[in-house]
Amino acid sequence: MAELRPLGDGLNDASRALAQALRELFEGLNVSVRRYAARRCLDPGAVSRYLNGTRLPPWQVISDLFADVAEHRGTAVTTEAIELVRGLYRSAVDASSPKHAVEILAWQLANADHVSRRSSVRGDVLGDALLDRTQRIADLETRLNQLEAARVAEQKRADELSAAHPDIPGLIAERKELQREVARLTAALREAQAQRAAAEGRCDLLERQMAAVEQAATSAVLPAPPRSMPKILVVDDQPDNLLAMTAVLSTLDQELVTVSSGRDALKALLDHDDFAVIIMDVQMPEMDGYETCAHIKRRPRTRDVPIIFLTAMGVDSEHSARGYAAGAVDYISKPFDAWALRAKVAVFTSIYLERHTP
Repeated sequence: MAELRPLGDGLNDASRALAQALRELFEGLNVSVRRYAARRCLDPGAVSRYLNGTRLPPWQVISDLFADVAEHRGTAVTTEAIELVRGLYRSAVDASSPKHAVEILAWQLANADHVSRRSSVRGDVLGDALLDRTQRIADLETRLNQLEAARVAEQKRADELSAAHPDIPGLIAERKELQREVARLTAALREAQAQRAAAEGRCDLLERQMAAVEQAATSAVLPAPPRSMPKILVVDDQPDNLLAMTAVLSTLDQELVTVSSGRDALKALLDHDDFAVIIMDVQMPEMDGYETCAHIKRRPRTRDVPIIFLTAMGVDSEHSARGYAAGAVDYISKPFDAWALRAKVAVFTSIYLERHTP
């Protein structure tokens, strides 16, 4: 196994501590950087920089590393170890620059683009299959019509025709089966088209968010249009998280409404009708983020308010698919990057203002 590159020069204390912790985890896998990168479909250079501290990885990369270590050892990584690394990561994020936010958003953009391309290919395959089944039904209809015409010409009853042409019941059964396939394929095609449209929408949002971070990097705060600004609803059952969110978003010059439960979030949405975005924790007691999101999307008054899910679970395909199915439009992992979160909120605020311009 090739040795890891030395830690980068000039690292701040937070980045150095995180890199050392990640290196210890990685070395336990007994695998080369190149091989691990191939396993996880990552760029080897990026993995190497994650491990020498010169680039801060998205939390999902660290979450995947924990999973791989647990699989290699045959035992789960302890909660204490995960929380230790989470704390180191939070400190490194706090000390990071807008460049890290761009990397997080680029990671999300790559995932959304992958979903879009995969859905497009699936749609093409389903479309071809649908065309084939439709053509086969048309051919069967032609054959059955010809046999029916022969029956009429020969003045035979249907049972006599079936006796003379024993394949007719089989043709009718085949037609029914093909019609069921057409219905199934049509539903699957619509689902693939909807997934692609949603993924394309996320790509557009993420590109705007990246542009917002890059623009913000040249100024003290994210630019705000000189007009009445919509509110931001933050939903989290942990007071410390609400406090941190308030501190991060206070520079946006927008009113924050903070609540600690899904039920309080639904009440706040009844009391106010000018929210640009909802930032909601997924894991909450009684009514979790998924259930709250579903309630919001069922109400005509609030169904169009975009929801960003905030999760400490890692944004894997299962959780993201469930979130998008519930109605969320975006995800961000804890510990969150302040620049990335502000950019997401700024873009949804901009979209709100565009839609409500007289």
